[in-house]
Amino acid sequence: MEEKSSIFESVKNGVVGTIRGTGDVAKAVVDTVSGTLAHTIKGTGAVGTSLIEAVSDVGRAAIRGVSDIGGDVGSAAKNAVVGTLRGTKETSVEAADTIKAATSSVIKETSAVAGDLGNAAKGAMQGAITGAKEIGLNATEATAAAANGILKSSSEVLSGTGKTGASLIEASSGVIRSKRAVVNFRNHAKKSFSSFSR
Repeated sequence: MEEKSSIFESVKNGVVGTIRGTGDVAKAVVDTVSGTLAHTIKGTGAVGTSLIEAVSDVGRAAIRGVSDIGGDVGSAAKNAVVGTLRGTKETSVEAADTIKAATSSVIKETSAVAGDLGNAAKGAMQGAITGAKEIGLNATEATAAAANGILKSSSEVLSGTGKTGASLIEASSGVIRSKRAVVNFRNHAKKSFSSFSR
C-alpha cells in the first residue's frame, strides 16, 4: 500500500509542479505518466496485475493533479492515456489491457473530483487513438479497448450515484456523445483513407 500511495503522490505532485513551472498541461501529464511507468517497470519489474495497478494509479494521479490546479480533465485524460502507452510500450502486457486500465482509471478519478465525465471520456478515447498511432498499434483495436474501459467505468460510476431515470440519462449523455463523436470520426477517417488509397 505504501508503494501505491507514493506512486500516486509522486505523479500528482510531478504533474502539479511541472504545470506550475511550464504551464504546459499536455507535456506535464505525458512526461510524468510515461516516465513514472517506465521507471516503475525498470525498478520493480512490474508485470501483469502489478503493472495494471500501476497504470491505474498513475492515471488517477494525473487527473487529480490537473484537477487540483483547475485544469481541463479532458486534456489530462487524453495525455494520461498517451503517456501510459509510451511508458508501457516495452512490456509484455497486452496494449488493450493497458488502454482499458488507463481509460477506466481516468473516468473513475474524474468522477471522484466531480469533473465532466463526457469531457474525460472524449479525451481518453482521443488519447487511445493518438497513443496507438505513436507506438504502432491498430487504432481500431485501441478504440475498442478504450470504449470498453470507458463504458465499464462510467457504468460503475453512474450506478454508484443512485441516479435513476432522467438524471441518469443526463449524467451519462456526455459519455455517449463523446463515444459517438469518436466513432463518427473513425468512420470518416476510414472512408477518407480508403478513397485516398485507391
